[in-house]
Amino acid sequence: MRLFIQRVLSASVSIDGQETAAIGPGLLALAAFSSRDGADFARTPAFTGMARKLWGLRIFPPAGEQEGKFSCDVQDYGGDLLIVPQFTLYADCRRGRRPSFSDAAAPDPARDLFAEFVNFVDENTSCRVASGIFGADMRVRLCNWGPVTILLDSEELFS
Repeated sequence: MRLFIQRVLSASVSIDGQETAAIGPGLLALAAFSSRDGADFARTPAFTGMARKLWGLRIFPPAGEQEGKFSCDVQDYGGDLLIVPQFTLYADCRRGRRPSFSDAAAPDPARDLFAEFVNFVDENTSCRVASGIFGADMRVRLCNWGPVTILLDSEELFS
């Protein structure tokens, strides 16, 4: 599993010109699953560890401040979470000019894992959680704050 996390002042997802999800200050997380994650990945320490890393990253200033040290996580700051499916995080660009996505999970298991991840985060954090729609042609807008952008890979963190 990979998460591409951006601290944002705002972020939204639109489908067919209609906004389907939006947040204010918080985190936008693009989420992808690997073909190696497997159907039981949601019951592994790596799955829960990635969720805890997402909401536990201390990359916000103290509540009410706009600048300063990284001292608070998104919950302490009072921010929101927007989680968007993004299989292209597993693009392999080593050969040629057309990326290969053979390392990305197949659509059906990835759809299930994405839904389980969003539900797990929603049930275990005090943040308001919104999400994109798996398989949809989405338009994602964001105002990156900082900018602060972090890539997490479960194989690097929990192997």
